[in-house]
Amino acid sequence: MSRPRMPENAHEVYRRYLAAVVLHGQASGAAVGLGGTDLYALSVLAATGSMTPGELAARTGLTSGATTRLIDRLERDGHVRRVADPTDRRRLHVEPTGRDVGVDAAVDPARRKVGDILAGYTAEQLTTLFDYFTRAATAFEEATEELQAAAERRH
Repeated sequence: MSRPRMPENAHEVYRRYLAAVVLHGQASGAAVGLGGTDLYALSVLAATGSMTPGELAARTGLTSGATTRLIDRLERDGHVRRVADPTDRRRLHVEPTGRDVGVDAAVDPARRKVGDILAGYTAEQLTTLFDYFTRAATAFEEATEELQAAAERRH
């Protein structure tokens, strides 16, 4: 069985898609009074519940200094709190406070529009799409680790 041919403009379509996702994240943050990185960090923390500042730095791609400033901003505004690790009091964790900043309302237009698109796919197509999302997320995480390791070797 031969591999299907990619459309000639696949690269441009994919770049446009990624740019639109990033731009939407920034616009969503602005809509609720947060920077795009701050909103992304809150999203990461909402998914994990708690993590160390180092783990948050790794997930956001920020330096340790930038991560400290990010946590300071989010803590000052009541979005996160620093808590001592119950097994190692020298270690801190950052956890979300659960404060509602209106993110659901900000992302609802995109959620609705993408939901309308997904509603036009068959169950089999949706299975394929979500298989792609799952596998592509892993691929992006692994590629990010490679890029970070290469950057560390250069410094």
